Amino acid sequence: MKLFIFIILFIISAKGITWAQNTIEVFPSASYDRFIIFQTLALFWIGIIGCVIIIKMKLREIERTQKMGIYKEEKTIPLLD
Repeated sequence: MKLFIFIILFIISAKGITWAQNTIEVFPSASYDRFIIFQTLALFWIGIIGCVIIIKMKLREIERTQKMGIYKEEKTIPLLD
């Protein structure tokens, strides 16, 4: 039964591809517009890589302060009663 459904879906999708007459342009034909698109993508990925580096640095800083024992509760601290 599953094989039958798979075959039917495959045939429908194959027919859909052959029925499509119009092609859709993915990238603009002007070189200036392509340059703008690639420049924007480059800045986007540079920003993503920068965010990952900043998060990594912050995690290292948190690990360093935890190793120092700043957040541990000390029992010898005088209390105000």
